[in-house]
Amino acid sequence: MKNYQKVLLYLLACTLAVTGCKTQKESGTADNTMLTKAVQTLDSLYAYYSVPGTCLLRENYPSDVEGYTATYLASEEQKNRPNLYSYLWPYSGTFSAMNALMKATKENKDDFRSYQKMFDVKVLPGLNEYFDTRRTPEAYASYIKDAPQSDRFYDDNVWLGIDFTDVYLMTRQENYLQNAKLIWKFIESGMDDRLGGGIYWCEQKKESKNTCSNAPGSVLALKLFKATQDSSYFKKGKGLYEWTKATLQDTTDCLYFDNIHLDGKIGRAKFAYNSGQMMQSATLLYQLTGNKQYLKDAQAIAAACHNYFFTEITPEQGAPFRMLKKGDVWFTAVMLRGFIELYQADGNKTYLDSFARSLDYAWTHAREENGLFNTDFTGKNRDKRKWLLTQAAMVEMYAHLATVR
Repeated sequence: MKNYQKVLLYLLACTLAVTGCKTQKESGTADNTMLTKAVQTLDSLYAYYSVPGTCLLRENYPSDVEGYTATYLASEEQKNRPNLYSYLWPYSGTFSAMNALMKATKENKDDFRSYQKMFDVKVLPGLNEYFDTRRTPEAYASYIKDAPQSDRFYDDNVWLGIDFTDVYLMTRQENYLQNAKLIWKFIESGMDDRLGGGIYWCEQKKESKNTCSNAPGSVLALKLFKATQDSSYFKKGKGLYEWTKATLQDTTDCLYFDNIHLDGKIGRAKFAYNSGQMMQSATLLYQLTGNKQYLKDAQAIAAACHNYFFTEITPEQGAPFRMLKKGDVWFTAVMLRGFIELYQADGNKTYLDSFARSLDYAWTHAREENGLFNTDFTGKNRDKRKWLLTQAAMVEMYAHLATVR
């Protein structure tokens, strides 16, 4: 029996037994160092974050259930409640990581199928633990359904919708598309005419409309148009792009502010994923319409991101290069999606070279003996506790860069 078949059988046996075991498998393109790094990081993720007897994961390693506060939640009560398992957002990063691995291995049917199988029997069952049918429209809640009812976030759900649509476009399996459509219905329920349109951030606290729900909302709608050819998705995706650009772009540098409150006050923080998603949306609109203004928009955002979210570094050996600044690694991974989309449209590899140099540097300077990463890619600062979403983001980025030729 071929080696990959042995590994696949071993993986499925472990998964079906829900033991939380490692996911080591040899890639059919083992000479691709980026893909090898993605697989090794995925192994470390499941080795240190799995919860025996479930398909769920811990939020952090080392796990500190009593002392951990999830500051990204809307409810004070919820964020201060001790929880055994990860919240939805960090868990969803494993879906994005698997999605990227499927893309990276799509030319090798055996590897591709093994990752799809892993998604179906390991990632998806865990994800289903967050699916809330008690409220309508049905959608994913921020914590598991067996716990007290938790808030539901439009951005949490939109990331899942994007991944489901991507997997559908790769496999053409209808169940993935249906999940994406279901999520879109929830996203639409978070829209109204206040502030001229846009999507709220949290269903339970409709106090602001954020770039992190609107920019990926546009990306999801445009991808759904690609999947279905239903023009209503295109219209909504284009409308969300235009609203976000008009409402939340900083016209002095082309980057995007974080949110606008209902009183019109702008939250002026600038995060990598917000601008990255607008870059991706603009590129998708260019691909779909041929309108070069969208391409110019995307290229302007890309140049601004490269200036703002990277810094010049001179390694001990070698030439200076643009290095990713310390920040939320998952935000960086989402920004990379925009750069990948743009590269497919204009062929400019400059920005992806900076990503590749940064991730190569992180592999030797920010990665610890257990295979987990610190958030400071220079290696100067170490994290006492490592977040699940950071590790998933590293898998995603290595896998994406494995596709760059």
